[in-house]
Amino acid sequence: MTSHNAPLSTPGWRTVNITPAERLGRIAVGLAGIVAGLVLLAGAGSVLAVVLEALLVAAGLDLLVTGALGHCPLYARLGHTPKSLRGPR
Repeated sequence: MTSHNAPLSTPGWRTVNITPAERLGRIAVGLAGIVAGLVLLAGAGSVLAVVLEALLVAAGLDLLVTGALGHCPLYARLGHTPKSLRGPR
């Protein structure tokens, strides 16, 4: 049973821990990585090249998603919050 007076808590994965400037940078670099990886995959000649280009696409997707959501799980795990996003103490 829950009380009607209990405050609603936000799950940790929903907290924004990336600054707006970093979010834009992650989105831009992520998109560039995805596009570059896909273009390079079209002409991949070896298995090693395919693996490396697939990793580039995966890294680009990670940057794109974390930038779009504004939440970095690694930052959360390390306890990192940029000074501009910290609340008053």
